[in-house]
Amino acid sequence: RQSGRRYNLFLKRRLRIDKRHQSKDSIFFRDGVRRIDFVLSYVDDLNKEWEKKLERRKEFESNLQKAGLELETEDKKESEDGKICFVKIHAPWEVLITYAEVLNIKVPIKENDIPSMVENPLDCMLAPLRLPEKVMHPEPDYFTAPFSKEKQELYLINDESSFFSPSMRNRIVNYILTRCPYGTEEGKKKFGIKRLLNNGTYSAAYPLHDCQYWKKANDPNCDNERYTLYMEWARFLRFYKEQPLDLIRKYYGEKIGIYFAWLGFYTEMLFLAAVVGLICFLYGLFTMDENMSSKEICDPAIGGEIIMCPLCDRECEYWRLNTTCVSSEYSHLFDNVATLFFAIFMGIWVTLFLEFWKRRQARLKYEWDLVDFEEEQQQLQLRPEYEAKCTQKKKNPVTQEMEPYLPITSQAVRFCVSGTTVLFWVSLIIASMIAVIVYRLAVYAAFASLMENTQTLQPISGLLTPQLATSVTASCLNFVIIMILNFLYERIAIWITDMEIPRTHMEYENRLTMKMFLFQFVNYYSSCFYVAFFKGKFVGYPGAYTYMFNRWRNEECDPAGCLIELTTQLTIVMAGKQIWGNIQEAIVPWICNWWGRRKARNNPENLYSRWEQDHDLQTFGALGLFYEYLEMVIQFGFITLFVASFPLAPLLALMNNILEIRVDSWKLTTQYRRPVAAKAHSIGVWQEILNGMAILSVVTNAFIVAFTSDMIPRLVYYYAYSENEDSPMSGYINNSLSVFQISDFPDRNKPKENPENFVICRYRDYRYPPDHERRYLHTMQFWHILAAKLAFIIIMEHVVFIVKFFVAWMIPDVPADVKAKIKREKYLTQKILHEYELEKLKERLCQGDKRATEKEFIATEGRMELSRAM
Repeated sequence: RQSGRRYNLFLKRRLRIDKRHQSKDSIFFRDGVRRIDFVLSYVDDLNKEWEKKLERRKEFESNLQKAGLELETEDKKESEDGKICFVKIHAPWEVLITYAEVLNIKVPIKENDIPSMVENPLDCMLAPLRLPEKVMHPEPDYFTAPFSKEKQELYLINDESSFFSPSMRNRIVNYILTRCPYGTEEGKKKFGIKRLLNNGTYSAAYPLHDCQYWKKANDPNCDNERYTLYMEWARFLRFYKEQPLDLIRKYYGEKIGIYFAWLGFYTEMLFLAAVVGLICFLYGLFTMDENMSSKEICDPAIGGEIIMCPLCDRECEYWRLNTTCVSSEYSHLFDNVATLFFAIFMGIWVTLFLEFWKRRQARLKYEWDLVDFEEEQQQLQLRPEYEAKCTQKKKNPVTQEMEPYLPITSQAVRFCVSGTTVLFWVSLIIASMIAVIVYRLAVYAAFASLMENTQTLQPISGLLTPQLATSVTASCLNFVIIMILNFLYERIAIWITDMEIPRTHMEYENRLTMKMFLFQFVNYYSSCFYVAFFKGKFVGYPGAYTYMFNRWRNEECDPAGCLIELTTQLTIVMAGKQIWGNIQEAIVPWICNWWGRRKARNNPENLYSRWEQDHDLQTFGALGLFYEYLEMVIQFGFITLFVASFPLAPLLALMNNILEIRVDSWKLTTQYRRPVAAKAHSIGVWQEILNGMAILSVVTNAFIVAFTSDMIPRLVYYYAYSENEDSPMSGYINNSLSVFQISDFPDRNKPKENPENFVICRYRDYRYPPDHERRYLHTMQFWHILAAKLAFIIIMEHVVFIVKFFVAWMIPDVPADVKAKIKREKYLTQKILHEYELEKLKERLCQGDKRATEKEFIATEGRMELSRAM
């Protein structure tokens, strides 16, 4: 019976389609002529608010028609599940030209006659990386001017139906939708599609993709841009190809286009940093055998005879220095002379990246007609939430109209609550980091005992030391805590930003950006800051150790230094974040879409309409790009703030970004509804954040080289304390370890057992021996090293900052050829407009228009001459 019912339903739908002789997989109205520019959907179910929602919809759709839009409704019986109704919206020519003038949209007036750039001699070598010219530049380059209804014959209007691109059309319709009223409730005038989506009147509002991504549309009028983007851009096998930025901009709008332009440019610049980092790593790899420090540690006659003091109280035993042989050899990979070079190089690289991006951005602004662009009125308009929650009104000094405002007292209270909440969550991160530190201190003794007493772990005891085991497990635990806190705080940040009631959309986005970035900065980087600048720095010495909460003894660094632990921490957090981010971005949307479309997969194509296909996709929300930028900026911090500890970080970032570009393009093209096109002339507040991190990175890397690596102590020993001219670094390990007399151990610190009856043990510090009159006080060498570290920090910072500012001064923000083109285009555009006005004036004079006086004619000609002179 059930199968018979399904067959009848299928037959009924088939007859309905045959009757219309049109596939529903179309981007046009039923007449096949009018293009669908936007779609609204709603669930038509009888609940307690059904009548209220119905009344809102009727009023809203009636006002849309009054605004000139044309609507066509698909009944719920036509939909796949029999519940969802769709309202298709078309903007006729009269509406488009009206709002094109309102939105100051620039349209072509003449084909660009400025010669293109001189051909690059390397173009033949780069040919395999290029895309076809038709994909890279889907439209000719034109001189443009803001649209005016009175000057329509001035513009290159060949076909009214295709003059405005689909992205322009959906932007115009969205502008109308966000301002269209739908009635009065509680004495307040209500308007805007956003409110109707929030209160459930409509379930979705979106523009349509132009075709299915895996094949071209049957309609010859369809541009098939989505298919082209998928085939040439969104597939991973095209990872080595350049991005079709002009096509991305044409299909998705400038805001998304500028993101992919920045991401692509960042990835290109990472290639240089990755190559230099790899060379530095290979230098460390090839010079491992020449490292005198690890040789002495591994030598049974030197490291095997040095007895080290226990690393924890009571439970830990004395140990021989050569047990850390393997880890000391690996630490040389990252702690060598190349580390200093790479830290300085990255300080300059980040300046080059930011300066060259400004130039690339300036070129895009010219090519995409954003030179005179000011932030969209939609970005600057009052948020509906602001109008709804602000009951008081005052006169706007600019518009002289009454508008809602939030009293200063209310703002102060909200900011206090917001600030307290952010401070609480930052404190929570610090508390979680302290908990991880306590974990490291508490489990070290357990790892040491386990590895000492477990025979199966003996073969790898040289590689997996208690220090390394503690560091790896603590890093993994820290990463899990980071992900949990990040998940919770995202919701908290949005909640407290909503509570502040920002006035405009731009204010809202900027405030949310700063909150999220502050939290993520502390969340992701706090553990790295701890290992880099605090671990092993405040441990005291045997017999007078320092304790956390008077209970847990502070951690010590490995005799080979703390840099290898910072590298481990950075690798786990950075790689883990990148892997988890790609899972969230690619796999989760794919699973959601697969589940949502499972019922429709067996239906014929002409029964599964274009609007239903897009309705079943995920929503690319207003904050979609925000999370993409945030992910990349956090990665930027990893490869700049701590790069001195891990030269391979840019290489990891490069490999991730090559994948990231394709993952982002794939999900945007295949898994998400088409976003509403929006304009943007820059990456916004993220530029200032990147500048701040670039300056901070110089300081952090200088401190890492000085205080975390062993470079400065080795250099001081080499030039001031070495006694062997043939091998200046021999004896460094013995020189860097102080002597402690075991009988001086207090009962709290003394190990339970001393089976070999050791008399002295060594520890990492520069202190006088027990038989000296200043026993256990710092030696003069300690103060020499400290002075050298501080001097190095000052010199490195000043050198890098001077080079950074000199490079920034040398590189102009706008290329000279772009400046010339902007001036040339402005001149030619003015000339064309003036000539047009002059011709119109001549026509009026010939027709005997009394209003067109000779003086007006002379004035117009004079304006043209003045324009030429300028």
